Amino acid sequence: MLSLQFITHQTGKYSYLESACMALEGGCKWIQLRMKEASPEEVETVARQLKPLCKTHGAILILDDHVELAQKLEVDGVHLGKKDMPVSEARKILGEAFIIGGTANTFEDVKMHFSAGADYLGIGPFRFTTTKKNLSPVLGLEGYTSILSQMDECGIRIPVVAIGGIVTEDIPAIMKTGVNGIALSGAILQAPDPVEETRRILNILRK
Repeated sequence: MLSLQFITHQTGKYSYLESACMALEGGCKWIQLRMKEASPEEVETVARQLKPLCKTHGAILILDDHVELAQKLEVDGVHLGKKDMPVSEARKILGEAFIIGGTANTFEDVKMHFSAGADYLGIGPFRFTTTKKNLSPVLGLEGYTSILSQMDECGIRIPVVAIGGIVTEDIPAIMKTGVNGIALSGAILQAPDPVEETRRILNILRK
């Protein structure tokens, strides 16, 4: 299980593709191409450019939401948010070869995605984040500890990635809750040197 997923974001300074390239250059091996406001055609254009770059860096590429496009482009998988296609439906379309991740905010979400055959869960948000609209209730460290202990009690074994408003300084405490990894966007892109910040974060995760 990879410990860092980078979620693309367009800023005043960087395009979606540029944001992914910097994370790759910094050593990130797991990219989620997330372009919420874009058309499927725009997503496809960027995905076609990003796929060979991920291959060169030995990185996994998943698309946010676009199940049919993921199948068409033969990327590694998809991440499905709470308002996207259900995991069970995506699994029927994609089969077992594709990675399917699902967003969870509660233990009920966890159970639903687990029984539907998700490969990993993005649980969050950790705190308020400006990169996402219609935010679910914020979890904080206590929320992760609670959900992970409930998973343990019920024998639910599935990788968990903490997501939403995480900054670099939060990482050690979040990892101590028992999550398997973290997903970041703003923490990397708002740094003075996103490539160097990616390297720094990976070093923290290795400790």
